[in-house]
Parts: sequence; structure tokens; C-alpha cells
Amino acid sequence: MVTREEILVLGLTAGVVGSLVGGLMLGIGMGLISQGAHAGWLLALPGAPAGGGLGWLLARKLAKRVDSGLR
Repeated sequence: MVTREEILVLGLTAGVVGSLVGGLMLGIGMGLISQGAHAGWLLALPGAPAGGGLGWLLARKLAKRVDSGLR
């Protein structure tokens, strides 16, 4: 059984990790773009999906635990 605490921790962890990873990718990418390096777009554009992907992976881990507890 998943407790409210685990869901809260999942939400907080996904938000913090997603913001840090996405923000760093966006910031470094924009810094490179402003210096004229077109490779910065490779960091800036996938910043938000990469942050969301980490939250998705954390949620899958919790869902796997819930599924194994129901069997």
C-alpha cells in the first residue's frame, strides 16, 4: 500500500529534480547560444522534457512497488 507520505515525497522529488535538471540544461544552453555556439540548442530545447522524464521515471518506480504489493 502506498502511503500519502510516499506520494508527497514523489511529488517533491520529481519537482526539485526536474527543475534542477531542466533549469541547468536551459541555462547552459542559453549561455552557449548567446556566445554564438549553435550546439547550445541541443541543451536548451530538450530541457523541459528531460526534467519531466525524470519525474515519470520516479513515478514508474513507485507504481512498480504498488503493483508488486497487490500480488
